[in-house]
Amino acid sequence: MTRDDIKDVVLEIIEDINDEEDLSKIDGDKALRDQIELDSMDFLDIVMELRKRFQIQIPEEDYGNFETLNKSVNYLEPLLADK
Repeated sequence: MTRDDIKDVVLEIIEDINDEEDLSKIDGDKALRDQIELDSMDFLDIVMELRKRFQIQIPEEDYGNFETLNKSVNYLEPLLADK
């Protein structure tokens, strides 16, 4: 998967969780929680959906890597290189 593919998947999952938000204005370097309404359960749902969709392990200690869209892509890129 390319970086853009990964970004699109993450945004798609966020949209499924919170379809009221305008995701077109997301700044990839700013914390997602500062830009859109995401509570702790929403955040966990995003991680769980990524794990399920791609059959990858994301340890709890790595959840901080999903603070921003760009950090999410950076974390997922090597895990999804063969997908």
